[in-house]
Amino acid sequence: MDTQSLHRDAIIFDGHCDTLLEIQEGNWKLGERSERGHVDLPRLTEGGVTAQIFALYIAPEYLPARATWQALRLIDLFQREAEANADRLLLATRAADIEEAKRRGKVAGVLGLEGAEALEGDLGVLRLLYQLGLRNVGITWNFRNQAADGLGEKRTGGGLTEFGVKLIEELNRLGVMVDVAHLAPAGVRDVLAISQGPVVASHANAYAVCPHQRNLTDEQLEGIARSGGVVGVTFVASFVAEDKEQATLAKLLDHVDHIVKVAGIDHVGLGSDFDGYEEGVREIKDAASLPLITLGMAERGYSEEDIRKFLGGNWLRVFRQIVG
Repeated sequence: MDTQSLHRDAIIFDGHCDTLLEIQEGNWKLGERSERGHVDLPRLTEGGVTAQIFALYIAPEYLPARATWQALRLIDLFQREAEANADRLLLATRAADIEEAKRRGKVAGVLGLEGAEALEGDLGVLRLLYQLGLRNVGITWNFRNQAADGLGEKRTGGGLTEFGVKLIEELNRLGVMVDVAHLAPAGVRDVLAISQGPVVASHANAYAVCPHQRNLTDEQLEGIARSGGVVGVTFVASFVAEDKEQATLAKLLDHVDHIVKVAGIDHVGLGSDFDGYEEGVREIKDAASLPLITLGMAERGYSEEDIRKFLGGNWLRVFRQIVG
């Protein structure tokens, strides 16, 4: 198998990065190759990335009064970057945009909200953010918000609030992906019971391989698979291995193997969490390193078809089914 040609030809879709925060802070420019962090347009292109979900993460310093304001600032930042780099970056609000990006050698940016804080308990805000391009919503980060309890509050056993139930229903109606990364277990159960469409976990690994609270149990993996959704495996060292020194590409592929065994090859993909961590998989230095994963999967005996599904086919299928 010619893994270089396969990687170059495949649609590659990564479910999560926190790069917009770094760009906002002025740490580097999206359009210029940097030696810092993990993601910029040159490195995305070198790594073969077709579609990248850019997280709109609302840091605690913006809570509670400036959450919507910060989300709007990040959307504005992405839009300005898309204008400044129109030859390389476009906003994807439907599956056809991702396919167009592949044909034209561009990166399709998908906007994803990491935590419902920015909605401030108002579905009208959600609808406005949808009009601005929002297509993925993580219900919580680690804390409690108006919709549900995050993993940092899991002791309470709390699931979705009444607003959280209405939020899931409206996300289904609009055509926005429902993301359970960071959500407490009771909330995951609620989402899987209520959502009428596929459910995703944009960046999480297998608890059976590494028992970190952010990773997914086999029961959760099975539930996401039954919904038709996808789990994006993440490169965060502590999610890959209990001993972060053992966070290698081989160990990451152990997570892929386990998720495939439990959920099936149709329900696993990439969810790097680039620029959201300091310590990651040793061999994956940045977005330009992604061809190593293709090579590693081929060496483990995955077929070309299955590698294509993992690299982006599964994400694109779910995106098309939900978003259109």
